[in-house]
Amino acid sequence: MPLLLNWLHGFIPRQATVNHTERLRACCGALLGIFLTGVISRLLVGNDSSLPLLVAPMGASAVLLFALPSSPLAQPWSIMGGNLISAALGVTCTQWIADPMLAAALALAASIAAMVALRCLHPPSGAVALTAVLGGPLIHAQGYHFLLVPIGINSLLLLGVALVFNNLTRHRYPHSVLARHAAAENETPDAARPGFNSADLDYVLARHNEILDVSRDDLEALLLQAELHAYQRRFGAIVCADIMSREVVTVEFGTELQQAWTLLHQHHIKALPVVDTVRRVIGIVTLADFIRHAELHHYRGYADKFRRFLRGTQSTHSDQPEVVGQIMTRKVRTAMEQMPVTELVGLISTQSHRHIPIVNSERRLVGIVTNSDLIAGLYHGRLTEMTRQSES
Repeated sequence: MPLLLNWLHGFIPRQATVNHTERLRACCGALLGIFLTGVISRLLVGNDSSLPLLVAPMGASAVLLFALPSSPLAQPWSIMGGNLISAALGVTCTQWIADPMLAAALALAASIAAMVALRCLHPPSGAVALTAVLGGPLIHAQGYHFLLVPIGINSLLLLGVALVFNNLTRHRYPHSVLARHAAAENETPDAARPGFNSADLDYVLARHNEILDVSRDDLEALLLQAELHAYQRRFGAIVCADIMSREVVTVEFGTELQQAWTLLHQHHIKALPVVDTVRRVIGIVTLADFIRHAELHHYRGYADKFRRFLRGTQSTHSDQPEVVGQIMTRKVRTAMEQMPVTELVGLISTQSHRHIPIVNSERRLVGIVTNSDLIAGLYHGRLTEMTRQSES
């Protein structure tokens, strides 16, 4: 008996992780979407009894569009392409196949194949195909006009409500397009990731060989967030303020190149934050900036070219840089002093972010974190964890 109960319990899915506010939002969206779709369809079509104003598959579409707006199955091309293609195949099967059961089965199978091939898989569209075949004489009399009324109008109106409602309730929609842009802006190079990379995920998905109700980009983002949370749990609450170097050598926009180079050499450092009069970071100048602007493309004459670059020119008009502000990197990544150090792993592991200026709540420079600082911080966190585990 216990084995049977455990087996039956496996059919019950886990409790949804969304809160009551999100559930209420989905219900209100579906209510508003179906109501407006029906009302506007009646205004557009009229009360002609030969034309259904609202078809049942729209209820299933509403569940996806408002309760699962991030699903690949709920995106605009999915609902419009899936519903119209399935309606067309359903009408075609009805006209060419006399047996309604065979026509319904073929219409559904053809709809799935077409939607997968055209990347517009939308489960309610299967019901659209069956509605075209089994909807009765009124539906059959419309022929391909069924694609326009009610399928086309219903789908377009429901999509319009979803576009407005989801974005007004802070759910980005269309999700796939916006998620792709957001991922591109915050992309961490694979080489900088402490765990899996994109190739690993693609390999696992190919081995899994099953359609998932989550986009690849969302899945990758969720896995990365889980990985980051695991690192934070493992290394404790170490923040940037705990590991940063507080004695920061800085320069200003107008600092001469010779002076900046001397500071780098004297303090044995490779980067100088550039600050304004109130110590807000406006850029950073590194050894790479000096080498790039000195145009040291060839080894021949390396030393002479570099000396001329640092000396500057006595002419009143010259294209040669004279001060730090002319060669600094303006788009500098900073971090707050209370940010967990694990969040810096992706940034500081790249070639272009080996020095991260740390700022306070007023955005003023209070320190800097380098590769060695990060390694020391993570090592200290690991030792702390091991000590805690041994004591327990």
